[in-house]
Amino acid sequence: MIGLYLTDLAAPTGATPPLSVSTIERRRSGLAWHYAQRGFTLDRKDRHIATVLAGIKRKHARPPVQKEAILADDILEMLGTLPFDLRGLRDRTILLLGYAGGLRRSEIICLDVHKDDTPDSGGWIEIFDKGALLTLNAKTGWREVEIGRGSSDQTCPVHALEQWLHFAKIDFGPIFVGTSRDGKRASEARLNDKHIARLIKRTVLDAGVRSELPEKDRLALFSGHSLRAGLASSAEIDERYVQKHLGHVSAEMTRRYQRRRDRFRVNLTKAAGL
Repeated sequence: MIGLYLTDLAAPTGATPPLSVSTIERRRSGLAWHYAQRGFTLDRKDRHIATVLAGIKRKHARPPVQKEAILADDILEMLGTLPFDLRGLRDRTILLLGYAGGLRRSEIICLDVHKDDTPDSGGWIEIFDKGALLTLNAKTGWREVEIGRGSSDQTCPVHALEQWLHFAKIDFGPIFVGTSRDGKRASEARLNDKHIARLIKRTVLDAGVRSELPEKDRLALFSGHSLRAGLASSAEIDERYVQKHLGHVSAEMTRRYQRRRDRFRVNLTKAAGL
């Protein structure tokens, strides 16, 4: 029955559009979760389910749609569009910290000032002379992210964070909170991670990033993941350090984020004597 259900999602008989492979896999995971809530077990590796899903992947799978990377020059242009009030300082800190840390939207928003400040905390931050240390309960488990200080105060994520905490008078609880409508007072409520996606899209438009494209296409190109892809694409260091910084299990996953890496820097053909 589940195999027939998955087949119908991929090739519906009516006017309903087919779903992508990733969406079908999420539906299957949702079924497994609901089974578990009711005390049953759904074996996702059962041959009836696995065979159907393998056939769907062979016939319908497409390369993943990747969001555009935001590079260093883009970030500087985007920062220049923000106002110099409290709200602008907060958004400037979000962009710099998210870019330098290669962070996901959820990882930025979940940060607290200290460990166990709030029940919904997903990590905390410690500030040192040379930078900041983020301890995160990320998608792949607990990990530490080191963010060094920048070459100037204007582009330093740690300096921006210090300024935000000072002027917003935040010494406990969530780091990134809402502000009043006039942008002069900080509230106590944690920001929603959708704010980061909206912030990136707005500043991309205001800064004129990829201005040769229509506005609709530019909005579709960028998302919260553009910061993470931007760091992976811009950092001119050994790939293993980028992999560790992003918390990837494999180097292959890191390479998916590198939009402009030198693909033929290592030439195994010549190394093998050909």
